[in-house]
Amino acid sequence: MDTDGLVGRERERAALERALSGVHSFAVVRGEPGAGKSTLLDAAAAAAGVRVLRAAGVEAESQLPFAGLHQLLLPLLADGPHARDVLDLMLGSGSPPDVLTLGNAVIGLLAAAGPVFVAVDDGHWFDQLSAQVCAFVFRRVGVHGVRGAITLRTDVPSPFDRAGLPEVEVGPLAREEAEALLDRSFPGLDARLRQQVLTQAEGIPLALLELPRTARHTELQTDLPLSRRLEGLYAGQISELTPSSRRALLLAALDGLSSLSAPRRRDVERRLRDVDEAIGRGLLLVDPVSGQLGFRHPLVRSAVVQLATPNERRAAHAELAEAHRGDIERRATHLSAATIDPDEQVAAVIERAALSATRRGAATLAIEWLERAAELSEDPGERERRFGEAAFVAGQSARLQDAQRLLDASGHPGSVDAVLTAAYAALYREGDVHATHQRIAATVAASGDELDDAILDRLLNLLLAISQFAGDPATWTATEQLVDRFADRVNPHTLIHRDAWGDVVRRGAGVTDRLRGAFTELSEGEPWDVMRLTVAAFYVDALDEFRPYLRRMVEREGEAGAVTNVMTMLHVVMLDQINTGQWADAEATGRRGLELTTRHGYTLFGYQFRAFLGLVAAARGDHEAAAGHRIALESWAGPRGIGFLTNYANAIGALSALGAGDYETAYRFATTVTTPGTFTPYVQQAHRTLLDLVEAALHSGRPDEARQHALAARDAGLPDISPRLALLTAGALAMTSEEPDFDAALALPGAALFPFDSNRVRFAYGTWLRRVRRPAHARDQLSRAAEGFERIGAQGWAERARTELRAAGASFKTGAPVVLTVQERQIAELAAGGLTNKEIGTRLYLSPRTVGSHLYRIFPKLGITSRAALRDALERLEVQSSD
Repeated sequence: MDTDGLVGRERERAALERALSGVHSFAVVRGEPGAGKSTLLDAAAAAAGVRVLRAAGVEAESQLPFAGLHQLLLPLLADGPHARDVLDLMLGSGSPPDVLTLGNAVIGLLAAAGPVFVAVDDGHWFDQLSAQVCAFVFRRVGVHGVRGAITLRTDVPSPFDRAGLPEVEVGPLAREEAEALLDRSFPGLDARLRQQVLTQAEGIPLALLELPRTARHTELQTDLPLSRRLEGLYAGQISELTPSSRRALLLAALDGLSSLSAPRRRDVERRLRDVDEAIGRGLLLVDPVSGQLGFRHPLVRSAVVQLATPNERRAAHAELAEAHRGDIERRATHLSAATIDPDEQVAAVIERAALSATRRGAATLAIEWLERAAELSEDPGERERRFGEAAFVAGQSARLQDAQRLLDASGHPGSVDAVLTAAYAALYREGDVHATHQRIAATVAASGDELDDAILDRLLNLLLAISQFAGDPATWTATEQLVDRFADRVNPHTLIHRDAWGDVVRRGAGVTDRLRGAFTELSEGEPWDVMRLTVAAFYVDALDEFRPYLRRMVEREGEAGAVTNVMTMLHVVMLDQINTGQWADAEATGRRGLELTTRHGYTLFGYQFRAFLGLVAAARGDHEAAAGHRIALESWAGPRGIGFLTNYANAIGALSALGAGDYETAYRFATTVTTPGTFTPYVQQAHRTLLDLVEAALHSGRPDEARQHALAARDAGLPDISPRLALLTAGALAMTSEEPDFDAALALPGAALFPFDSNRVRFAYGTWLRRVRRPAHARDQLSRAAEGFERIGAQGWAERARTELRAAGASFKTGAPVVLTVQERQIAELAAGGLTNKEIGTRLYLSPRTVGSHLYRIFPKLGITSRAALRDALERLEVQSSD
């Protein structure tokens, strides 16, 4: 027994102390309800001997951005520059701050507060944003004298579950320990009652302390499930409260304890009496230092709510809704629970809250609110519309079964919303492009004039997506005719999306300027608006300007947001990483995307990730992997007529063959995408494979076709569309000219943003210089190309450049000098020592993903392909350095 009241927790206390003295200085304390997690947390806080910052998660606030973080930091937010920074980031206007920015501000605030112990109780009820920031901070702040712990229930999913912090499990007490706690707390207890308590408590400390109090007023009963038995333990204490105290406690249970301290009611003395009575009954606890109130246990909150009558609960929710008039989502939460009969005003408020939730990445909550708004709608048309809206958001969240359920509930299973939902399922899960296009096109053609503008826009956007996947002019032509017919009614973003995603060769000029205007006007757009615009930005190679929008949206939507849009945005992220030479990151994104699409059954999107992974493999020179992806794409997409993917398969084949020096095969694949001298309308790979076709034609004895294709790119105005297409066109013209101007191509603005493409142009430059007998200049360009290829992991192309270098008279002892940055050297040495990426990240304050990205770059520099070869490679590097 311990002097601070803990019984039998020596192992857990020792484990917690070890965790708090380790790398992180923070730990998760996890256990069943009532297991004593909070008591263990309090004991650790008391033993710390420093200032304690406390916060307790509240279920009612679990959807409110930064509610948990605000509660935790409230004692520190009074003054000081760090406090102002944190407040501005949390509560300022505009988009939510990213985790890195806010996390660093919080670290500064805690460091300035100087040594403190952070005690977070019921962390499973923290909102997602608070949990992300706290996890980021807790992994790093130990060096500033900050320690702490978070308690989590085992039966409730928590945003801290993947925080990467050491965990201490708190299980039931052993029989001897349970007897000791019971006997100390209730000496002289009746033997029969004692045995019953021990049996029912099953070692849970809270039950051991509470069951005897209730059992004294009731006859012994047979065992009930522990959680249900504990829910009823507080009935006696609650029922003995005055009506005023019960009402106050109910408000607190429904809305968080802030309702007890907020100055809403005039009778402050009565409010204090309410609190005192609840404290006296053991239902509330007061922190002796901060004076903050807390429920004795989350089960107390549940008991308070369950013991209230339905009318009492509705009245409390109505009062809280009135109190939260300035907070649309909190007001909607309480209005929803307070309302029984259809009420159009309430339904409208809840619908506005759903829109707010959608815009902050809480699509799951938005679906629930839209469904509730539909249920409360007085007008049948509004009811159907809101169910349709809920179904649409569910579809965008990869919850197609829920979407169908909502449509069934609307009572109109044959509605346009039902057509949309069925089309999403057929397209994304089955890859059915042609039949789906026919159904949607027929619906728009027949009903477009009568449809709501928002529904019409969704149908047209789906047609654009289907047409893109089909990749054939006939499908696109039918879609274009419908878009043009309703052009004055559709969202301007849709037209931008059409022009960049469809026939960009003929419509892409000027899209970048239109995008700038659209993003300027986009303050708080729905995720599908941002998705369409970032897709358009990628396809005109303008994503460099708008990348922050993409990153914020992917992070914001996560698993509770518009998951379907996240999949598409991850496609864009991956393609951007491929274009900008971040191939290790691209592969990591591809693996993440495959896991996400597999989990949700979105097969079409999964094959897109395979297409992009195949492109990386081809560029790296991993011909076996590239062929595997290409064959998989051909087998699945070919029979379905998904030209978008079969064209990717051909692009993979062309690039892989080029890297292997098989120019005839490369030519065959490239000309399957488009004919030399033309850019097939609506085929994205037609212009993106410009260099592939030109190089394959040149090296396979078809210089006239190569020149014809380069001139066609110039005449089609490709340089006016994007900086990448300007680079490709200038490079193709130089490769096929008798008096080439490679320097002008490489000097183009933005050329450096596309390292693989620019190094291919540089490689061609060096090869031409060698051919015209300018070996010194050739060696310079070829050396720079080889180094550039090596930096991004294009080993096959680097070897081709080195082969040309040798032909230009360069000599190699053991290859080009290997230069590792300080951080790369640290990572390599730790990996050689056997540490995992996660362990390396912990030491160097990096994510495991970042460590993996560094290793992908280190391996090619050292000329190795696995971790097992690191030690020898580093030893060779030492020898080279000493020479």
